[in-house]
Amino acid sequence: VFRDFLPRGSGIVTRRPLVLQLITAKTEYAEFLHCKGKKFTDFDEVRQEIEVETDRVTGMNKGISSVPINLRIYSPHVLSLTLIDLPGITKVPVGDQPPDIEQQIRDMIMQFISRENCLILAVTPANTDLANSDALKLAKEVDPQGLRTIGVITKLDLMDEGTDAREVLENKLLPLRRGYIGVVNRSQKDIDGKKDIKAALLAERKFFLSHPSYRHMADRMGTPYLQKVLNQQLTNHIRDTLPAFRSKLQSQLLSIEHEVEVYKNFRPEDPTRKTKALLQMVQQFSVDFEKRIEGSGDQVDTLELSGGAKINRIFHERFPFELVKMEFNEKELRREISYAIKNIHGIRQVLPCLFTPDMAFEAIVKKQIVKLKGPCLKSVDLVMQELINTVKKCTKKLATYPRLCEETERIVAGYIREREEKTKDQMLLLIDIQVSYINTNHEDFIGFA
Repeated sequence: VFRDFLPRGSGIVTRRPLVLQLITAKTEYAEFLHCKGKKFTDFDEVRQEIEVETDRVTGMNKGISSVPINLRIYSPHVLSLTLIDLPGITKVPVGDQPPDIEQQIRDMIMQFISRENCLILAVTPANTDLANSDALKLAKEVDPQGLRTIGVITKLDLMDEGTDAREVLENKLLPLRRGYIGVVNRSQKDIDGKKDIKAALLAERKFFLSHPSYRHMADRMGTPYLQKVLNQQLTNHIRDTLPAFRSKLQSQLLSIEHEVEVYKNFRPEDPTRKTKALLQMVQQFSVDFEKRIEGSGDQVDTLELSGGAKINRIFHERFPFELVKMEFNEKELRREISYAIKNIHGIRQVLPCLFTPDMAFEAIVKKQIVKLKGPCLKSVDLVMQELINTVKKCTKKLATYPRLCEETERIVAGYIREREEKTKDQMLLLIDIQVSYINTNHEDFIGFA
């Protein structure tokens, strides 16, 4: 954030989760959710407010709480990010902390990091053994493959002389999919001496550029790089997790709308009206679907190909294109033919062979025919996808009845999927038939005449 506002000191300082929303803006100020409308421009006041708000809920003597503090920072120097600062794990209770303080903090951390749609920033000091890192241990529990964990190594300047964290930063010691980034923060002495953050960033840059072990990767180290990577990774992560998040919201919305629907058109005196309306809608759906495939619908799409036209294009343009793409290397093919002929002659071959053996011909041709399976299956998948899209477009008219809409989609899509399986089986059978018997008497065959 390029500002000094988080409370720091010895012992457990973060005793409540701090949800920090960074928002790019022209002016710089901070806002708390519990102080709506009040803008903080002095960041010392922000620190005091965090301390006061922490003490208000947790007490003055090192207690903890899982109720978060929400802080928004608007600034031209930040990239849009949301960070949650969690307490570090303590082993021994102090002050009025309960005996199970370690378990409480662990549960609180788990509550946040076990969510699939968040990235975990596992911060570990370089002057302790990485294998003993509590942050990495917890991250490993909820993200065993390391897909959403980013390692941050701090205190690189405090390592014993003659040692370095090069292996860790090069992602060789305990590999993570998203790697490790090293940072050098200000010491407590620097903080007490009010060392400027810009000066601290310059000192960090100088440290990486001048250190023999980190010089070669200085451009991938430091706080500004960490900020940039987080923004990039989070953007990508949101893009990846959004579809699942959207479908979850949709299902919640459907269930709520269904509850509303029960009372919306409730007329106890006329039960036949419902049945008639239901039949009309289902009939309309089937007419719309047929029209979209046949190409005679009342709603003609002028922006893109869809329905029957798209399926037609798949058969007549996409499928031939996929077949043309299956180019083979002639040199490679000649080598294969040569080996096939030699292998079929086996030990008997003394003179160069006079004729191409049938078995060699069949072995090579069958291998080529089997290659047709890929494009064929791909075309079935594309047609299938278009049919499902057409079903979704046709069910839009049923949107006022979410349950009916969902059920119609489910039943029709299920039926189409059944047909897809049969189509694929039939198609693979056709190819197997072609492979099992090659008719050399056919007039298309080169040697027919």
